Amino acid sequence: MNRRTQPASMNALSLSSPLCAQDYADLARERLDPAVWTWLESGGADEITVRANRDAYAGVRLRSRALRPLAGAHTRLELNGQALAHPILIAPMAWHGLVHPDAEQATALAAAATHTPFIVSAQSGTPIETLAALPGPPPLWFQLYAQARRDDTLALARRAAGAGARTLVLTVDAPVNGVRNAEQRSGFHLPGHIRSVHLDGLSPPAARPTPPGGSPLFDSGLLDAAPTWDDVAWLRAQLPGTALWLKGILDPDDARAALAHGIDGLIVSNHGGRCLDTLPSTLDALPGIAQAAEGRLPILMDGGIRRGTDILKALALGARGVLIGRPVLHALAVGGAPAAAHLIQVLRGELEVAMALTGCRMLADIGPETLWDR
Repeated sequence: MNRRTQPASMNALSLSSPLCAQDYADLARERLDPAVWTWLESGGADEITVRANRDAYAGVRLRSRALRPLAGAHTRLELNGQALAHPILIAPMAWHGLVHPDAEQATALAAAATHTPFIVSAQSGTPIETLAALPGPPPLWFQLYAQARRDDTLALARRAAGAGARTLVLTVDAPVNGVRNAEQRSGFHLPGHIRSVHLDGLSPPAARPTPPGGSPLFDSGLLDAAPTWDDVAWLRAQLPGTALWLKGILDPDDARAALAHGIDGLIVSNHGGRCLDTLPSTLDALPGIAQAAEGRLPILMDGGIRRGTDILKALALGARGVLIGRPVLHALAVGGAPAAAHLIQVLRGELEVAMALTGCRMLADIGPETLWDR
């Protein structure tokens, strides 16, 4: 295991137990192997976008409203025809087994206990079929990456849908990995017992030798199979009746193109700051995407969320819900499924408190007027 200690027991919460997402992060850093921690936390290049994702929330102020009717308050919503208890989803993240031996099964149990949709990563170390077979499974979504062969992409999509994935999420912002210097310096490597099981048997991009003096990226053929809007149109046509979302949208022009291609929803994301550095924070990009979507597409977003107030701000700026990424793995490292479930409950509780103190009885009451400077 790439851990210095086994995860601490979370069978019962005590006064010394984690109280917020940052508490889980602090404890996880103590428990995880330094290289694994760096893999989890690092971003692209100088990590400017990683910091921007978090800092953006601190720059937005909430508007307190008193004496508003709050009887019957709730956080329920409907998304793609699915009734959800709250607007929190678990983001797709690779290799949960790096932080806990129960891996994605522990995450799925936490999701089920909290009625939280779980977007299973294409780079999961646990097959989606295994997760779908758990007792009382959570709502499962599945993340797709376009493969070198269209037939492989379609086979993976159909496999996920056949296993019960209610929504397919095509990630479009990472045709290549970002430059992650911190991860490179850490010496991180994937241990032999963990692999991306959904990619078994799929064809990798056909690389060709780089000519003398040539580019190791542009002249290698690795970008020949990079997805385009033509691939999105093809996939959309192959999957009638299946909800297909795009993850990694930051530009309003791309949001408008998604509308024209019949996409069912958008996830505003900069890949956790792990790909192209100096991109805007997702919170800063969100209003432009919401305006371009014209209310015709539901929008989710991720990036830097650590508090219920962060969730409220995202909803106020146009998101229908949010994806939680790194904090889920922090909690998983600390105490497995019970800790991850507790983290989600903490974030939901903080959101409810923030809603009550801003006079929002339900999610539909949250809008730009919930913010002080809007």
